[in-house]
Amino acid sequence: MDSDSWPELMGRAQAGDAAAYRRFLSEVLPFLRIVIGRTGIPFDQIEDVAQETLISLHAIRHTYDTARPIKPWLVAVARRRAVDWRRRRNSANRYETPLDDTAHETFADPLANRDKEKSEAAASIRRWLAELPAGQRQAVELLKLRELSLNEAAAVSGQSVGALKVATHRALASLRKIWKREEEQDR
Repeated sequence: MDSDSWPELMGRAQAGDAAAYRRFLSEVLPFLRIVIGRTGIPFDQIEDVAQETLISLHAIRHTYDTARPIKPWLVAVARRRAVDWRRRRNSANRYETPLDDTAHETFADPLANRDKEKSEAAASIRRWLAELPAGQRQAVELLKLRELSLNEAAAVSGQSVGALKVATHRALASLRKIWKREEEQDR
């Protein structure tokens, strides 16, 4: 790992030398892994953050000034990617609640409970779909339940692709309102 050649390699890469760019990336990758590891990223996630860092470097490679030291620039980019990874991770964890497998069972047999939940959910969905106007209901049934492509659904329904998109968007918005209304009634 000859970090003294990195500024020159990056300068050549900025000028369009693909071989220099490949060499630069392969030489800086171990350095980036070390920097990312020192930020406290779990070992099994270091490679993911390193790859995100390489993508960022590619996107901003034109901003590097070859007259300046390259390591601080690389460290700054790697640390920012690590911070972004933590933010995404913390954001995802904020909305997740760990539950054990038996937390919501109503029957002794977990499979029986799943079947009951599926049938209750299916009944709710059928009831909610019945409240939608015919065009919106048909759009949801074709695109979301039968999983047809837009072109296939347009051929079956006789509507344009654009009309199906609008109907589906409106239907999903209506379904959200119906669901919230029922959720409030259950409280």
